[in-house]
Amino acid sequence: MPDICPKCGLLKDLCVCEILDKEETRKIKVYTERAKFKKLVTVVEGIDKSRIKETLAELKRKLACGGTVKDDMIVLQGNHKRRMSDALVKMGYPKEVIEVT
Repeated sequence: MPDICPKCGLLKDLCVCEILDKEETRKIKVYTERAKFKKLVTVVEGIDKSRIKETLAELKRKLACGGTVKDDMIVLQGNHKRRMSDALVKMGYPKEVIEVT
């Protein structure tokens, strides 16, 4: 018996729920701020709570840095503003909702 997606009712091979979830995201804001000892950290706001942990793991792997989730925000060690937009687009988030300041 084939696997069926409980959300949309389509076969798992044809399911587009994950893509639609990423397209329905609100504005994603990326900015840097100073943390302890005047170190820069990159903050990513606006990622859906259900996808925040896997997004964090993927960003840490792609950007080769440490990071954590605090108050529904992703906090990455270092200044990664230049590379963040490309990394999020490659993960499937639409470029129109990503705002890097």
